[in-house]
Amino acid sequence: MDKQPAVSVIVPVYKAENYLCHCVDSLLAQTFPDFEILLIDDGSPDHSGDICDEYARKDSRVRVFHKENEGVSSTRQCGIDNAKGEYTIHADPDDWVEPDMLEELYKKAKEEDADVVICDFYEDIGDKRKYIRQQPSDLDHKTVLRELFQQLHGSCCNKLVKRACYSKYDVNFPEGLSYGEDTYVSVCLLAHPIKMAYVPKAFYHYVQNVNYSSLTRRPVKILVEQCEKLCDLLRCKLSENQFKEIYPALRYRQACVILTSAGENPYIV
Repeated sequence: MDKQPAVSVIVPVYKAENYLCHCVDSLLAQTFPDFEILLIDDGSPDHSGDICDEYARKDSRVRVFHKENEGVSSTRQCGIDNAKGEYTIHADPDDWVEPDMLEELYKKAKEEDADVVICDFYEDIGDKRKYIRQQPSDLDHKTVLRELFQQLHGSCCNKLVKRACYSKYDVNFPEGLSYGEDTYVSVCLLAHPIKMAYVPKAFYHYVQNVNYSSLTRRPVKILVEQCEKLCDLLRCKLSENQFKEIYPALRYRQACVILTSAGENPYIV
């Protein structure tokens, strides 16, 4: 691509050979023409890297980066570092999106001159689908930050973000964090006076119980350690007042995740 695309879609890839095609095909089927897809192969031991290369050979909108296995946070950051788009959004390889996602989100971003555009999403579990509403009570960045640990989700997959915000506010995906890395970045962005917008529509399909290499399928001990690391990182990044305001809700959400994981894997400690 010679010119800057409007949107860069970042897909961190690891052990995704069974469902990667569904994800990428849904992205390539977008009604919006001006985008690029960055497939970041995090040293995947299966055929995911080969699948990525095949897409790049067939479609100039796809760029592939192969790297050593360093985890999802490093992989997302690699995507940000190499993205060319005015805006960025993430998509996980076991999920898929509706064809009008980029068109609708980018249109809203330009209409509102927004730094971040939030939308609703679907939660797909087997043949059941649940609509998850993500409308903040107010679009002020302080309100969205507070509600990020209440009714809102910290995911980067339902948020179109102006790429310049990452460098302007020195926001990066932290190395070594494999749980809540997207929430960390969302919090760090919202700690600043960024302009928010919201589209009351779901485009992203968050598919559960597919990727058995996800962190919640690993020992609960690791999940607890990751939760503590996330807290420490946020404590260092935010002001004292900002951290105090989100801390109770953050701890409550982490406890729910840990208990759910322990319930699904009672033999793991």
